[in-house]
Amino acid sequence: MKPREIFMCSLNRKSVPRPSTGSVTSIVTVDLMEKTGVYFPDAHTDSEKMARLAAAGYTELGFDCVMPLFSVAHGSSSMGCNYDWGEIDRMPDCKEHLYKIGDDIRIPSDLLKRPACKVALEAIAKLKKWHGDEIAVVGKVFGPWTLGYHVFGVQEFLINTVLNPDEIRRAMATLKEVTVRFGKAQIEAGADALCLADHATRDLCSPDTYVEFLQDMHIELRERLDCPVVLHICGDTSDRIPFIGKTGIECFHFDSKTGTKTAKDLAGDSLALMGGTSNLDIVKDGTPETIRADVAEKIACGIEIIGPECAVPLDAPHINMKILAEEVKKQASSADN
Repeated sequence: MKPREIFMCSLNRKSVPRPSTGSVTSIVTVDLMEKTGVYFPDAHTDSEKMARLAAAGYTELGFDCVMPLFSVAHGSSSMGCNYDWGEIDRMPDCKEHLYKIGDDIRIPSDLLKRPACKVALEAIAKLKKWHGDEIAVVGKVFGPWTLGYHVFGVQEFLINTVLNPDEIRRAMATLKEVTVRFGKAQIEAGADALCLADHATRDLCSPDTYVEFLQDMHIELRERLDCPVVLHICGDTSDRIPFIGKTGIECFHFDSKTGTKTAKDLAGDSLALMGGTSNLDIVKDGTPETIRADVAEKIACGIEIIGPECAVPLDAPHINMKILAEEVKKQASSADN
């Protein structure tokens, strides 16, 4: 099986010759930029550079998928949020929010033609043209909860989930259309699957709040996005994995704070699992021995797609992700012999 087929079958918990490897969040490090000769911030704003840097997930690291949207900025920037696009060692940062709670949110009619969306769509198309069916090309959209953080500010948004919950629901009903429009455009550009990142982590969103505001929204988004979806939420999500399992979403990208066995027990037969490898202990500070042990744990627990838990630290050595991908293939091969 080609890497793309292994990845796509793994998303759907179908039979594969080995676990898949990869990530639907950023795999970019400073030394990977030096290796490829493509650097931030240009890789956020130039489609050719974005695609070349994303392709390193396959050509340099050996992952089964590539994902070119390295930051949180593209959808909300195209909405009108003012971003500092960062530096080689710093991710983009939103400098100015657009709305106050209760304002009428306007989605620009030319959303997909605005530079931040357009560059991502062009990069996906380039990756698909270059690699065809060899590897999976994954897009990324942010859900309405996270877009609320961007357009209102985190504090303003979260306070009003308590003070003005109806206004939050009204805002999210509008913002979900950004998620859908950008997601559908990425699928049309060539994305085989989408990462739906919605930062409803435990310290910002209780399990009751997840059910109240997000579970039905995630059900709707999965129904409207015509491709497999990987939901990404940071932090310990053991208190909401059972709810996520009822959304129809194919795969959950989980954080090491949840614990591998815990995540697998909670997901059961309702979700494929991706990630779970600590960005600090393994990706940044790992040794061949600790990477080998981490991979062995993931394989033993039946994790379908093995890779970093979230966007990797920019100061991590990219070689550790390459070792991880090699270990997955080596250990799976040894188990078959």
